[in-house]
Amino acid sequence: MLAFLPLALFILSYGYAAADDSAATSLIKDRQPINLASDRYQRLFAELREKHGFTPRQLAAIFTGVSIRKLVIDLMERPGEAKPYYKYREMFVTPTLIKIGRRKMTEHKATLDRIERELGVDRQFVVAIWGIETHFGQSLGNFHVFQVLNTLFDAYPRRSAFFREELIAFLLLCRETGLDPHTVKGSYAGAFGQTQFMPSSFRKYAVSFDGNARPDVFNSTPDVLASIANYLKHFGWRRRAPLYAAIGTDLRGLPLIKAYHQGRKGRVGWRQVATAQQKNIPRPPGGEDLAIVGLEQKNGDLRYFAAYGNYQAITAWNHSNRYAMAVTELAEALSRP
Repeated sequence: MLAFLPLALFILSYGYAAADDSAATSLIKDRQPINLASDRYQRLFAELREKHGFTPRQLAAIFTGVSIRKLVIDLMERPGEAKPYYKYREMFVTPTLIKIGRRKMTEHKATLDRIERELGVDRQFVVAIWGIETHFGQSLGNFHVFQVLNTLFDAYPRRSAFFREELIAFLLLCRETGLDPHTVKGSYAGAFGQTQFMPSSFRKYAVSFDGNARPDVFNSTPDVLASIANYLKHFGWRRRAPLYAAIGTDLRGLPLIKAYHQGRKGRVGWRQVATAQQKNIPRPPGGEDLAIVGLEQKNGDLRYFAAYGNYQAITAWNHSNRYAMAVTELAEALSRP
């Protein structure tokens, strides 16, 4: 066990069994103070102090009084992406979002022209993600990001390691940008800004596109749009390339079935898909293999698609195939006259 940091002198131990990851989340109370003297927090503080240069006084000022938000855990257990696709689609591919999105594409034409020219990402997909994530900047989330990340690090064992890294990234970006970690609000998963970036994604992919030195995904529309595009570009986006091809309601051949069940990691060659499904589908411009996606229809069937590199780039943003297809369908609607 690590020796306590001086921070422990500033806190009380509330007896919460933070070291016992098997404790049922049903026993956790809302606003329950987090035991900062636990082994997991002592290890976290040691890393923040020794690797990242935070002082005990700074850590005390940041962490003292942090508590659990039980609603965060409840929401993590029932995400919107769990809905069947025909219901999930209805949340986002709506007349309202299409109407506003088309207006935004006109309003920000100069920025989107530049994004397509410099980053090579099609404007309608950038705007579709913006619309789905935050209703074009109108809904940024009302959860305190610092509390969310601590809750999920401390009391959500299944993803604790992931949220530990996001908590560290959040504190680093706050220090780098001058943000107060206690005032930043976002989603129940810790995403923030008009892009709804996780902290690590902000540090990797957020860019300044408005001439200022630092990226601002809260207030600068050029930065928001360019940061979305930069993320997609990083994951291999090709302008004007296909995203998907419908291949029927049945899969033929074990390689396709295997790829489907492997999810995002499953891949199969273009020619093999075309031959097995007897479909004339576009050749991938980059020669990449295809993913196999099945989405739920209202009649109970699964409709299968071959997913190309651009579609796969959207699933890098959000791993849900339902999300990626909703973005795609909204983008298609934005492009129609």
